[in-house]
Amino acid sequence: MIEAHALSKRYGPKLAVDDVSFVVQPGVVTGFLGPNGAGKSTTMRMIMGLDRPTTGHVTVNGSPYARHERPLAEVGALLEAKAVHPGRTARQHLQALATTHGIGDRRVDEVIELTGLTAVARKRVGGFSLGMGQRLGIAVALLGDPRTLILDEPVNGLDPEGVLWVRNLAKHLAAQGRTVFLSSHLMSEVALTADHVIVIGRGRILADTPVQDLVDGASRRTVRVRSPQATELAEALRRDGAEVTPTDDGALEIAGSDAARVGETAAAGGLVLHELTPVASTLEDAYMALTADAVEYHAGDVADAAPHETGPAPAAAGPQDPTAQQGDAR
Repeated sequence: MIEAHALSKRYGPKLAVDDVSFVVQPGVVTGFLGPNGAGKSTTMRMIMGLDRPTTGHVTVNGSPYARHERPLAEVGALLEAKAVHPGRTARQHLQALATTHGIGDRRVDEVIELTGLTAVARKRVGGFSLGMGQRLGIAVALLGDPRTLILDEPVNGLDPEGVLWVRNLAKHLAAQGRTVFLSSHLMSEVALTADHVIVIGRGRILADTPVQDLVDGASRRTVRVRSPQATELAEALRRDGAEVTPTDDGALEIAGSDAARVGETAAAGGLVLHELTPVASTLEDAYMALTADAVEYHAGDVADAAPHETGPAPAAAGPQDPTAQQGDAR
């Protein structure tokens, strides 16, 4: 279990995390969501004792992380998958960590096999792909057979098979009664993996709720319908009290009615339907609505950024600052 109480972190004038409190329960997969710069990485680092809170405190399994005698057996974390000496092999890296906790080579072999690293275990980490580096980071997190897992973007760089493997692994560990806390920018993956979500924006908790409750609370259920007699169908549906909105691709979006009622209205009027699809909100819809006012880094409008077909060529851009980076602000 992870328990945060009135947790805040300030970097100079920047308040990265602002008085957050939450509990991550064992036995369920809890997703940690938020826009870039929302405070996710800072919060995870404070849980692991890598950043000291400005105010408040956080415990894992009843104690601050630094006070656990055998931390790898309590908490397994994937925060910086590439934080590995590039000259070491995957096996050497795992063996070095195992030695600090008296973990034998048998367990090293188990996590190597579990994470699919057997073929590259004796290769130097410096030559690993992003996906293989991610698998090694997960192997480190699992090394001590911990009660709690903290995984920051665990599917980053993985192929579809790897993404499915992480999903099943997280569910399996939670089913064993362990605490699984993971962040991801892939809403579809969180929807398939997590039972509960904590959403953070501008350093504050915006939601702490079961996934389905978050989706249901933001739902605006509609029906998508397509007909060669769209005008007549729209008139009939409006007479029936529905709200009808034409879409750009020639279909109709119906609110205030369900698919059965729409089909019955069309049949009563002798109108042909080519499509009749119930549409419900997704976790991504709910997340976007919830965090609309908490996004710090907004991209420009795609249409405005598109090149013009005619006109003079733009002036050549000057050299870019090689230190400029985008990412999740701490």
